[in-house]
Amino acid sequence: MECFIIQDVRVHALHGWEVSVARAREIQLSLAKRVVTENEVIDPRLVAGIDISSPDAQGVASGAVVVLRYPEFSIVEVKVAQGKITLPYIPGLLSFREAPLILAACEKLCNVPDLILIDGQGIAHPRRFGLASHVGLFLDLPTIGCAKSILCGRHQSLGEEAGSYAELLDNGELIGAALRTKSGVKPIYVSVGHEIDLASALQWVIKCCRGYRLPDPTRLAHLAAGGMLTSEPSCQGKLFG
Repeated sequence: MECFIIQDVRVHALHGWEVSVARAREIQLSLAKRVVTENEVIDPRLVAGIDISSPDAQGVASGAVVVLRYPEFSIVEVKVAQGKITLPYIPGLLSFREAPLILAACEKLCNVPDLILIDGQGIAHPRRFGLASHVGLFLDLPTIGCAKSILCGRHQSLGEEAGSYAELLDNGELIGAALRTKSGVKPIYVSVGHEIDLASALQWVIKCCRGYRLPDPTRLAHLAAGGMLTSEPSCQGKLFG
């Protein structure tokens, strides 16, 4: 398997991105079998968030990754990659549209995160292979999907207090959870991305929410993708040990 090594971050080239819709779905079904859903992440030192901006009038978007030191939530580094989005939006194939820019931003990282929260679905996806799972496999790192809306599945009502959740089921299969991260606001939809179990994913999303509906890592990544959080020009903040 070919790897591109940038500092300590490995991006595994599992497939090409210029594929037909039918081939993209075949890739999802094949790679979904490799997603690990039973791992427990313990004591992460660096937690990252990933998001991407909407394309501008010229079709150019920005993928961003923000690495935070845990539990201080101080920013270690911010990396952004810009490029033209050529694939139209196709429900269920968002990762083929967004992952190339996201991975380009991750290639710039000087510090390897222990856990990544991604604005998108993990296995809460018709083929159990959303953006968070796709990126998790490419990076071979623990990832959590933190989506603002449901792509598939249904859930029962949940309590109004922060920390309340309800299982998200699709045809009887547990694929994630609706999680209330702040009292009085809409829930977010948490699912396993890769190398983490659902209970741990819920735990870490709650720990990363500090007064907002969205967890800090993805909230800050959203700001970075929108140009409201400056990226660092060098790797002087590299952590060792």
